[in-house]
Amino acid sequence: MSEGEFWNPGMELLSGEEIRNLQLRKLREVLERCLHSPFYRQWFRDAGFEPRKLAAMEDLRALPPMDKETLRGGDPRRFLTVPMEEVVRLHSSSGTTGQATVIFHTARDIDAWTELVARCMYMTGVRRRDVFQNMMGYGLFTGGLGFHYAAERIGALVIPAGSGNSKRQIQLMRDFGTTVVHVIPSYALYLLDVFRELGLDPRRDTSLRMAFIGAEPHTESLRRRLEESYGIKAYNSYGLSEMSGPGVAFECPFQEGMHVWEDSFILEVLDPRTLEPVPEGEEGELVFTTLHREGMPLLRYRTHDLARVLPGPCRCGRAHRRISRIKGRTDDMFIVKGVNIFPMQVERVLLGVLGVGSNYRILLETVDNRDEMRVQVEVSGDLWHGEVRELNQLRRRIVQELRQEILVTPQVELMEPGSLPAGEGKAVRVVDMREHARGD
Repeated sequence: MSEGEFWNPGMELLSGEEIRNLQLRKLREVLERCLHSPFYRQWFRDAGFEPRKLAAMEDLRALPPMDKETLRGGDPRRFLTVPMEEVVRLHSSSGTTGQATVIFHTARDIDAWTELVARCMYMTGVRRRDVFQNMMGYGLFTGGLGFHYAAERIGALVIPAGSGNSKRQIQLMRDFGTTVVHVIPSYALYLLDVFRELGLDPRRDTSLRMAFIGAEPHTESLRRRLEESYGIKAYNSYGLSEMSGPGVAFECPFQEGMHVWEDSFILEVLDPRTLEPVPEGEEGELVFTTLHREGMPLLRYRTHDLARVLPGPCRCGRAHRRISRIKGRTDDMFIVKGVNIFPMQVERVLLGVLGVGSNYRILLETVDNRDEMRVQVEVSGDLWHGEVRELNQLRRRIVQELRQEILVTPQVELMEPGSLPAGEGKAVRVVDMREHARGD
């Protein structure tokens, strides 16, 4: 690859040793900054940790990891390492699993975040000539603004469409020749139904060539379905509001894992039960430390996302380590009849079955004091209006393949296309109605 294919070659082409040296220097600066925070001063004292004596990266493990509950434990301003007058913006998480978490940003934080996302987009081939349609929500959600600012910094034409109004989204694509979109994967699937309703084919009737998909876990099968249906390359992105938002890790053109930008984040992969490091290449929980955050740095933040570090160098020439796609979240996992199940296991099976539509839902119920799992799945329109015998064959196949994957035999309910709830935001894939989940 030529140097012209890198947004910031000085950082992207660092060697592994150079990355480690840079991280140690930046970590010492972050720890010094944290001494201005009331929270961190107390946290260091409680852990018996002396930040100015840090000699190696491994010394950071003397601090206990933090998570959302740490951030929710009081006024978020206690994390600040700058005066409140220097804060220019706050973002918060969606709060879908509890009270939202708040992150404060200085102007330098926003600039550094914009640079990271621009690096990600440029790496995949976004250029000034592109038309970028941002179909993510704006406001407190970080995804919309992060990509918006980055695309403008690259020089692309930005259409800040936001989420929703599907027919207008398609009209904008066609009127202005949109080439790149940023979209939640489940909504991109739903949008295919709208294209069909309008008698349009996105491969033929748009100029789309690329999509950035994220904000919810998704399988490789879903990504490939989107690529085939739209005639595009779909790039997996990873981020979380506590780390500023998107831009923590991103796929390069080879799509062999997501590069973690290690000049901005320290990555650890820990056993979620013991919180000890797992051997290189084994799956564990991703834990990050911010290295560029000025206003509200976070140390050893538990994401609850499960992935592994991929071995060996990447063909793109970047030495920043790569992580696998996210398997799921430790707090997304549910247990049925003693078996641990992740929603993405179900999705992987469903999207591999011919005749399955674009939407599904998992219902967990208590029946005769036993946990039961019911999977509702939309089927294609031709199959739904076809013979009953074919629907029964499809149902039996889905049950069989799910049983092989998750070791539990679920009930499978085939649904008419468009009958399951669908929206522009993150898809609600699991509805837990069990008595113990309700606290009955």
